[in-house]
Order: sequence, then structure tokens, then C-alpha cells
Amino acid sequence: MTSRIFRSVFFTSVLTLLASLVLVLGVLFGAFENQIEKELKSEAGYIAYTIENGDMDFFNRFSDSDKRVTLIDSNGEVIADTEADAGKMDNHSDREEVKEALKDGSGTKVRYSKTLTEKTVYYARKLSNGTVLRVSTTQYTIITIVLGLLQPLIFVLVIAMALSLFLSSRVSKRLVKPINSIDLDNPENCDTYDELSPLLHKIINQNRTIAGQIEKARQVQEEFRLITENMSEGFLVIDKSAKILSYNSAALKLLDAEKAEDNVLTLNRTSGFIDTVTTALDGRRAENAMLHGDRTYNLIANPVFNSGEVIGAVIVIIDVTETAKREAMRREFTANVSHELKTPLTSISGFAELMKAGGIPEETVVDFSTSIYTEAQRLITLVTDIIKISELDEKSDRHDWEKVNLYELSQDVIKRLKISAEKKNVSFTLNGGDAEVYGVRQILDEMVYNLCDNAIKYNREGGRVSVSVKDGDKEATLSVSDTGIGIPQTQQSRIFERFYRVDKSRSKAEGGTGLGLSIVKHGAIYHNAEISVESEIGKGTKMTISFKK
Repeated sequence: MTSRIFRSVFFTSVLTLLASLVLVLGVLFGAFENQIEKELKSEAGYIAYTIENGDMDFFNRFSDSDKRVTLIDSNGEVIADTEADAGKMDNHSDREEVKEALKDGSGTKVRYSKTLTEKTVYYARKLSNGTVLRVSTTQYTIITIVLGLLQPLIFVLVIAMALSLFLSSRVSKRLVKPINSIDLDNPENCDTYDELSPLLHKIINQNRTIAGQIEKARQVQEEFRLITENMSEGFLVIDKSAKILSYNSAALKLLDAEKAEDNVLTLNRTSGFIDTVTTALDGRRAENAMLHGDRTYNLIANPVFNSGEVIGAVIVIIDVTETAKREAMRREFTANVSHELKTPLTSISGFAELMKAGGIPEETVVDFSTSIYTEAQRLITLVTDIIKISELDEKSDRHDWEKVNLYELSQDVIKRLKISAEKKNVSFTLNGGDAEVYGVRQILDEMVYNLCDNAIKYNREGGRVSVSVKDGDKEATLSVSDTGIGIPQTQQSRIFERFYRVDKSRSKAEGGTGLGLSIVKHGAIYHNAEISVESEIGKGTKMTISFKK
């Protein structure tokens, strides 16, 4: 803006200077011409007086003057001339100044030279005797005068232009300074030109509008940040060159990245991740599974279009490890159930087929019937346990919740297992006192029963089982300890899996289904309780359930 004002002021000054110079020269030249005409008239009057008084020697005296005097008769013949031989001069009757003088008494005419560098001013006056007196003088034209003054004029113009440059610069800066000093954030407090008041009001209104839009955008951005930061899923927004535009902390956490680099492909170099990003940037939706360490992720990438052109992509990273594990467990559970059901059913079918064929001794039929009954009971137990786990998985609310005394419940379980314990010569002890928890009595009973039953099954002959119940301020605990075979450290994390057995041959010999500890675990989850295991090979196992109050 300063440069534009500077140019405008400078060019205006230069044009004004040139116009003024031309105008002054024109006025001066016109005044000079008028002055010459007056002088010619005055001299013509003086010369006319002299000639009319009979002093013709005047021509001889006037020959050194810068004025030319010519005397012409009424027929146009030159009588006398101060600069030329009158006899050799042409007839002047056709000269305009002479015609005007003969007609009107006086006449004036200006004639230019062929080069236009000089002009001659003629003044003619009719004398009393009918002759015409003409006085003329030669002067330079304005072009010649200007060319003659060209050097000083150029010097003056250079000085004037330099002064104009300086003044234009000062003026433009001074004009712009109040505008440049406007505080755009608080224009209402600025001291500037009154003509800028409408602009300042518009700036104020625009600032308010922009401030509102910025605040709204900030709120939207903050809401977006809060939403994405509270997502367990990873979230990435990239442009068409795979540069990261936005992300949440979950994405970095899932990909084990400390910080977001410029390019999204630096976060993960697995083929699944690269294929997902590449497919999305090619304009197609992509969904792939990706293994990262011991975790399983599902990658979903959708391209972003603008006017039919891909400008980026949105990538969502979902941790499906637990889902994958549950799916694997479901498949394993289905296979195990099929296997566990197939074995007793095969036995029952085989015995029934032999009995159907006939010819079997009575005592053998009794043995077959006993085996069929045993296998059927095993099936019933297995199906019952499966149903219990399914109910716990579904967290069915059809159970009645009540206050249950763990000490009294343990006493009842020990009584029911007395015969089993005596068969193996295992002794039971119950320690502690009353401890009430809020829960489902049937499920709690099954949890304690399975812990105590396992403590008998996997105990040594003549071993001991100790049940301890403690009541604390924040939690109540129930512990079952045995002096049995123990559980290897490497397998302790898997003993609560369905159908998992540490010693498969011994478990089947004891008649276990492999679902007892799984029922205990699901029961603990159902009651928001925690279960811990302490075990050492050959020394025994201790399992503790902690119920929060």
C-alpha cells in the first residue's frame, strides 16, 4: 500500500510540475508576444510621426535597430526598407497585414519560418498620405526557447523529481503509518483517520465473527479429541501421501510407538498394515487382521474422497485379542465337548450292542449295566457342568442373591465330601469364623465344593485338606489348602481353562470332567471376586478366593 501511495503521489507531483512548467512557459510566451506587439505599435507611431514630418533620413538611422521598417505605397510597391533594396523587393499588396492596414488603418500578422524555429511579427499602419508603414521583429518560437533552456530545465526537473521522490516517500509513509499502526485485535482503541471508521467497524464485527467461529471450531476439536482419546480403538487420519494428520494415543499404544512420525508406514512395517493403507489410498475400503506381538488387531481403513479424488484415509485399529482368544476357546471347547461326550457314548453304545446280540452270561450283563450306568452318570455330570458354565458366562439374573455365611457353607460341603475323603484317608480341618458375603448360594456352594473335591482327588493317600474362612474390613476370604501332588509353575495360568488337565490320565481315573476349576473361576467373576493360586510340586496347593464387601 505504501508503494502504491508513493507512486501515486510521485507521478501526480511530476505531472503537476510538467503541467505547471508548460502553463508558465505558455503564459510567459503569450505575455512576451503581447509586449512585442505593444512595442511594435509604439515604434510604428514614433516612426510614422517622423516620416510625416518629412524626415526620410530616418531609415538610414534605423538600419542598426533589431526592428525592420518597410514603407509601402498604396499599390503595394516598396518605397523603402531598412534591411533590403526596395527596388528588388516584391509587391506587398498581397500581404495580409498590408491589406488590413489599407482597409482598417492597421494590421498585424505573425509568420513562421520553414523550420518553425523563428517567427516574425508584423505591424502595419496606414499613414496620412496613403502609404503603409510596416514594422516587424523576429523572435524565437517557444520550441526554440525550450530547446535553448533544455539543460537548465533538465537540471531543474531532476532537482524537482528528487525532491518529489523524497516528499512522496515521506508523505506516503506518514499516510500509511496510522493504518499500519491499527491494532486489528482491538481496532476500537486506534487513533486513525475518520474515513477509516466504517472499515474499523467492519473489522470489529469480523473479529467477533472469527472469534466465535474459532471458539466453535476449538470446541468441536476438543470434543473430537476427547472422543478419540477415550476410544480404546486406535484412530489415524492420513493424507494421500500417507502423512499423519491426526491420531489418538490409543493408536500409538496399540502399535507400540513412542510418537507419531510424519509417515504412517513408519509406525508399523508389517505386510498387513502396509496392504491396508495402500488399498485405502487406492480408493477401496480395506479390512485386514494383523498380528503384533501376542496381540491380534483388526485394521479397518476407509478412503476419503473430495470431488471424486482420494485425498486421504481414516484408519481404525481394533484390539480383537480377547475376541480371538474367546473364539479359539470356543473352538477348543467345542472340540473338547465333542471328545468328552463321544467317549462315554461310545462305551454305552458298545455295551448296549453286545447286550442286544444276546448270549451273554447274567453276571456279565450286570457288569455291562454297571458300566453303562457309570458312563451315563459321567455324561450327566459333564452336561450339568457345561450348563453351569454357560449360565455363568451369560451372567443370568434368574438367581436369587442373598447373604451367605462362608463358614457355614464350608461346613456343609465338608460333610457332603466326608465319604470321598474317607475313601482316600484324607482328613479335613476348618479354620476361621463367620464371614458373610452377598451372592448366590448355589454358585458359591459349587465353587467351594469343586475346590474341596479337587483337594481330595489330587491329594496323596493319608493327606490333609484345610479350609480357612476369614472376615476382614474390606473383603472376606476363603482358602482351600491340600498336601497333594501340586501344580507346575508353567501350568498354573491354564488350570482354569475348560477341559484343561495337568495330569490327564489321573484326572480321568478320578472321574473328573476338567470343568471344575473353570466353574470356580466363572463363579468368582460372577461375584466380582478374585482367585489366586499358590502351589509347589510334591508339597501341595493353596487356592484363595477374595470377596469384596
